[in-house]
Amino acid sequence: MRRFLLSSFLAILTASAASAQQADHYTATSNTAMSITGDVWLDDFSIKFENGEVLEFSDLVADHFSVDGRTVPASVYRVKEPADPELQNGNQLCGSGDVTFVASWAGGSEMTAIAVFTSKRAPKSSAEMCALYNYEDPK
Repeated sequence: MRRFLLSSFLAILTASAASAQQADHYTATSNTAMSITGDVWLDDFSIKFENGEVLEFSDLVADHFSVDGRTVPASVYRVKEPADPELQNGNQLCGSGDVTFVASWAGGSEMTAIAVFTSKRAPKSSAEMCALYNYEDPK
C-alpha cells in the first residue's frame, strides 16, 4: 500500500511539472513577426523562436507596462544571458544590441504584443523598445 501511494504521488508530481513547463504557442501575425521571429513559444521561463533559438528569463521584473501612454497589465522579463539571436532569413531579434528584457501584453482582441529591449534597467514603456512583434493568442 505504501509503495502504491508513493508511486501515485510521484506520478502526479511528474504530470504537474510537465504541464507547468509547457509553453504557449503564439502564431506570428505582423509582417515583422512573420519575417523575423516566426511563431514563438512563451512561458514564464523563456521564449523559443520558430528556428529553435531560445532566450531564457532570469525573473519577472514587472506586471504592468505603459503602451502609448496607457498603463496595461503585462509581463516584463529580464533575459538571463542577454543576446541578439539570428532568427529567420538571417535577421536578428533586435539588430541594435543584445536583448536584455522581453515584455508581453494583450495587443487587442485575441492578440499578444511582444517587445524587446536593450536597456540596462527594466523598461517602463513601449517607447524604449528596439522591436515589436504581434501574435495571435493560443487557441
